[in-house]
Amino acid sequence: MSLLRASTRIAAFVSLAAANALHAQTIDDGIMLNKHNIFAGFVYTTSSWDHYWEGSFYRANGNLGTVTTQTKSIYADYGVTNHLNIIANIPYVETDASQGVLAGQSAWQDMTLGAKYSFYDKPVTEFGSLRLIGVLHGSFPMTDYNPDFQPLSVGDHSKRLSTRFTANFQSKPGWFVNVTGAHTWRSHVFLDRPYYYTNNQLYLTNEVDMPRVFDYSASSGYFKHGVMANFSWTQQRTQGGGDIRPQDAPFISNKFNFSKIGALLMVPIPVKAARNFTLQFAWAHTYDGRNVGEATAYTTGLLYTMNFHRKSPRP
Repeated sequence: MSLLRASTRIAAFVSLAAANALHAQTIDDGIMLNKHNIFAGFVYTTSSWDHYWEGSFYRANGNLGTVTTQTKSIYADYGVTNHLNIIANIPYVETDASQGVLAGQSAWQDMTLGAKYSFYDKPVTEFGSLRLIGVLHGSFPMTDYNPDFQPLSVGDHSKRLSTRFTANFQSKPGWFVNVTGAHTWRSHVFLDRPYYYTNNQLYLTNEVDMPRVFDYSASSGYFKHGVMANFSWTQQRTQGGGDIRPQDAPFISNKFNFSKIGALLMVPIPVKAARNFTLQFAWAHTYDGRNVGEATAYTTGLLYTMNFHRKSPRP
């Protein structure tokens, strides 16, 4: 039986919302949380695909049917100052294939920690302000899950370190434009076997060199009074790695490239007793790629803002 598979790794971070008109943010957007505020909660994402790209060849795999990945994340963001935020994200991942004999996997995946610093934030015209942000973030595996079992593995078990730059223009009426890009270094991965074959070469070692990754995205939408709605476009480009061989399984160091579009809606709960809670809904679709699944993802979240100093100045 063929073990054809495709990676469906999609960025773990999705755009989150701000409750009660407070600024809250993720690693790749242009929003900053106010000093001494915490924004935290639970985010659930389900992603599935039944077609994928084997290299550039678009195909299906009847042995797997539909591959589904569910991610349940605990998210927290703390405003150290109005210009420096610390972010943490802990995901629990479950995978499943609707056909075949391969068993799904489940485990705590990789914890992400990030520092986000706004080094420029000033009005640039009478219509709005420009904010420039630098981000340093990294992730590390939380458990000893098996990375050599994709797409049913929960991750690639590589440590990561990323640098990111973001530019955000926020207009006074509420419309915004955000562009961001990142470069990610990945540590070597060690397999539970003494050899592997990839990119037309046999390696007599269990150590896999993971190529670097670039990603960049642009988004535009509306953000004001705790309400956010946006549309986004994202690309990932792997700097190295080979393609999935015909009638074979993918390998963790393959070239995993994709282009995807997405949309997000965030609204505070319109009830006085729950005024610090925010609901989040998001959708994303991978419409082009190389060695990845044509995945569609749906996200829901419930986030809470805790303000320790309600009179703290806004950024």
